Amino acid sequence: MQLDDQKLNQCVEHAVYDLSASYMGVMISLGNQLGLYRAMDGVGPLSSRELAKKTACSERYVREWLNSQVAGGYIDYDSITQTFTLTPEQAMVLANDESPFFIPNAWNIAASMWLDEAKSLQTFRSGKGLSWDKHHDRLFCGVAAFFRNGYRANLVQNWLPTLDGVEAQLKKGIKVADIGCGHGHSTVIMAKAYPESRFFGFDVHEDSIATARELADSEGVADRVTFEVATAKTFPGKDYGLVCYFDCLHDMGDPVGAARYARDTLDEDGTVMLVEPYADDRLEDNINPIGRLYYAASTTMCCAHSLSEEVGLALGAQAGASRLADVFKKAGYGHFRRATETPFNLVMEVRR
Repeated sequence: MQLDDQKLNQCVEHAVYDLSASYMGVMISLGNQLGLYRAMDGVGPLSSRELAKKTACSERYVREWLNSQVAGGYIDYDSITQTFTLTPEQAMVLANDESPFFIPNAWNIAASMWLDEAKSLQTFRSGKGLSWDKHHDRLFCGVAAFFRNGYRANLVQNWLPTLDGVEAQLKKGIKVADIGCGHGHSTVIMAKAYPESRFFGFDVHEDSIATARELADSEGVADRVTFEVATAKTFPGKDYGLVCYFDCLHDMGDPVGAARYARDTLDEDGTVMLVEPYADDRLEDNINPIGRLYYAASTTMCCAHSLSEEVGLALGAQAGASRLADVFKKAGYGHFRRATETPFNLVMEVRR
């Protein structure tokens, strides 16, 4: 078979680019855990020796790490003074863990995917699922970190106000269920913003619920937040004014059954807030870095968990608005609209 040299070289270059990026993920994680980025934030040019002294690290390792950052475009370098600078923009991504753009902790997800590789091989060969609790611990903190700052930046400021009448209800005081709450960041963010309402977070993962309770205590909202281990089809309570699914409905084995159960827990004027990974309806419209990220995660985590549960619909992280709307139509809802979106999320308003 005659090979097209140009296409071959393009494929090789693409693969090397991705290989380089995977190596850089390790460097970013190391820089974050060692405090290297934070030590550079706002202080201007530093030599490798100065940075090593500030962080109590070996200069030779720090110098090589800095070289990797310059080569990867994450840190600026002055060849005349042989100093390194973290710009304010770079700091927003790499040093400031309160920034909505902060990304280093999310590399724990990629680490968990490698650590769980043997389990993923088995799922491919058997067709069976892999439940959330069977993954490496680095997955849970990685997922929480990946979504947390986006929720902080958008949930109260931009998302809830787009739901018809919901913000006014929250200010007045309603019951809110956060299904699949994980470490509880979304629940606590809402509880801090709306002290008159009461919030209930539910998740099947016991360790995540334990972490969520600690978060509620540390943030001073334990008086109005309750976290419990429960599934999306068994969580307790009635007359919820708002039921939320943050990036989790597609993970469920029976999303139609979950949506139907939530419908029965809503009060007369209740709303479902559905937040899902951003996706268009067709594969050909998701050929981009966000689509690649979510399809990969979906392969080893989202579809795998869904297939571990009853029904095992395996919507996947790139289900798209049309398939999500169909889920709620089958569950008996009459109102479904896209309220807003970000490059990472779709936000839907659903009502009876």
